[in-house]
Amino acid sequence: MAPVRAGARGAPRFEPSPGSAAGALRRLVLLLLVLGQTAAGAYLMTAVLPYHGERPLELAILSLFTVLFTWVSFGFWTAVAGFLVLATRRDRLAIGRTLTGAGEIPRDARTAVVMPICNEDVPRVFAGLRATYTSLARTGALERFDFYVLSDSSDADVRAAEMLAWLELCRAAGAFGRVFYRWRRHRIKRKSGNVADFCRRWGAAYRYMVVLDADSVMSGECLTSLVRMMEANPTTGIIQTAPRAARRETPFGRMQQFAIRVYGPLFAAGLSSWQLGASTYWGHNAIIRIAPFMRHCALARLPGRGSLSGEILSHDFVEAALMRRAGWAVWIAYDLPGSYEEVPATLEEELKRDWRWCRGNLMNARFCLAAGMHPSHRAVFLAGVMSYLSAPLWLLSLAVSTAAVAVQALVGPRYFLHPRQLFPIWPESHPGWNIALLLITSAVLFAPKVLGTLLALARGSQEFGGPGRLVLSAAAETVASALFAPVRMIFHAFFVPAALVGLRPGWSSPRRVDTETTWGGGTRRYLPLTIPGVALVVPAGGGRPGGVDPGGGHLEPGGARPAASPGADLLHPGGDPAAPGAAAHAAVPPHPRGGAEPRGPRLRARAQRLRVRPRGAAPRGPAAPRRGAGTGRRRSAGGAGGARAAAAPAAARGSPRARGAPPRRRGLAGSARPVDGRAGGAGVLRPRAGDARRRDARSRPLAQLARRPGRPESSRATSTNARKAGDTCDRLGKYRKNPGTAAA
Repeated sequence: MAPVRAGARGAPRFEPSPGSAAGALRRLVLLLLVLGQTAAGAYLMTAVLPYHGERPLELAILSLFTVLFTWVSFGFWTAVAGFLVLATRRDRLAIGRTLTGAGEIPRDARTAVVMPICNEDVPRVFAGLRATYTSLARTGALERFDFYVLSDSSDADVRAAEMLAWLELCRAAGAFGRVFYRWRRHRIKRKSGNVADFCRRWGAAYRYMVVLDADSVMSGECLTSLVRMMEANPTTGIIQTAPRAARRETPFGRMQQFAIRVYGPLFAAGLSSWQLGASTYWGHNAIIRIAPFMRHCALARLPGRGSLSGEILSHDFVEAALMRRAGWAVWIAYDLPGSYEEVPATLEEELKRDWRWCRGNLMNARFCLAAGMHPSHRAVFLAGVMSYLSAPLWLLSLAVSTAAVAVQALVGPRYFLHPRQLFPIWPESHPGWNIALLLITSAVLFAPKVLGTLLALARGSQEFGGPGRLVLSAAAETVASALFAPVRMIFHAFFVPAALVGLRPGWSSPRRVDTETTWGGGTRRYLPLTIPGVALVVPAGGGRPGGVDPGGGHLEPGGARPAASPGADLLHPGGDPAAPGAAAHAAVPPHPRGGAEPRGPRLRARAQRLRVRPRGAAPRGPAAPRRGAGTGRRRSAGGAGGARAAAAPAAARGSPRARGAPPRRRGLAGSARPVDGRAGGAGVLRPRAGDARRRDARSRPLAQLARRPGRPESSRATSTNARKAGDTCDRLGKYRKNPGTAAA
């Protein structure tokens, strides 16, 4: 570790630590991995969307997906890093490695073990304190520790019970002069103010302070190891342990205990691997160097008005950031055993705790841009905000996705999205990309559980009842967490706006005993949440079914017409695969006649002019000959188009007016017109000369074949040349679909 030098005012100055460069490199690698995975996920999501993010709803879906995928990717790579650290056991920068060369605790290194309480379950609190005291006494280092019970209880009966329990503990364990009880008359700043009051009164008599919660239990070996590590690292201000959950017997509590024991070590080791000396502090089961804590970690009220001002609620994150800003390291001893805590017994108790924590984490967002903060702690503040803000973002993403499906089912696809768009944009659906995105998202979400289970199997699964029970427990926990996730999402989505508008929950102590949720209570609390969930599911599945279109293309999710290869020829509409000539046009994109009617009179008129029948389809009305048919104005049957027209059945050639098309307008260059029995069967779009001039770059050279040799440029816009241009474009369409027929 870095040596300490005296500054100008006696404050410590630190030499650059060997782990500083390594920590910066690890954080850079983590950032690149998260951003790279997010970019890949966003690319796949763009490909999955029918219009590739060009419509407003799709753009909203893509934006929300990118933010949320970044959040889950951060947790994924943190768990992967923790798995590598625990599997190899080769993290040379871990704080626990300094314990090997640490000596005995000096006599002047006195430590105070403080336990702030407020209207707690008195028997449970003093039972845990007695277990910690007895375990420490067995180590032989009891004379270097003192215990303080710091009470903020407002209930007179609870205070009387606390004093009686303290007296009983001192008598039973012979702890008079070692265990002290203090009741604070004025409750200021809750827990942080309680600890600050102890520091002002008795902090100067101790070098270190171990902070416990009312449900915390620590072994004597863990306490002495923490003090020895602090002595071996004089530049360290806080060392946080990774507590293990214990003592719960309810199904929900046991599920939480299992998750913390199996998956928790991965995240603790992963956080320590990239935070190193700029780790976080969780407010309990940690040792603190008192002198710099008193000098640099005093918390003032946040200025301003509103719900995000006033007393700092999530003080532990802020205290760790202030300690690191002052130059003192903050570490996580993820591999130190003997630290325990309790978890909520029911989902209701957990949600009450989360409501209290939500406002505190949102308040900490104001420290993200504070001067002098370490990048790791800025990330911790942002992660605390996202842990609750992600819930309304998930809910908003579900709502937007449902709206997109409803719009697609009710309105239908749109092919012209931009002003003056020449060619339509076909909605696409790629099942392969959908499956790839699903697999990647599932891996990001469930890989930490799989890695934790594999690590527990490798280290020995006796404490879980054997390998079989461990795997079954992991599967059951995964299913249960998936069922609880929507409930947490709904409640957290309510907590965030409630905290922003100033709606504050009661700050009462949680229950320390096992309680269960009755069927009646669960129905009253969670049935109203089930109704909106069902309301979201029903519209999502009520659209037109998707699938594979008989014409060879893939239908989009809303059941719209398929989209073939981009840039395909637009002259030939898709047809029935059983119709004559369908094999030659199997890859041609279909006409948007299967979709909804375009909005607006101009778009409807344009679609009406372009509407044709598929190849070989029966006419909708009596076949009426087109005006001028059979006269000299028609092209002779000796040409290629005439030969094909003669071979076409008469029943397949209907009048454009019989099919509902508007009358042809003369003098409008470039307007498409349906011509019956011309070059390829009924229903072929026959452009005028202006269409040939406005084809893409690939079709223009062939379109110029319509010019007569030796004639000037101005004479090529005749009706005969226009028909030749149409025949040329027909041949071009066949060539682009089947290049092998070019010679024919």
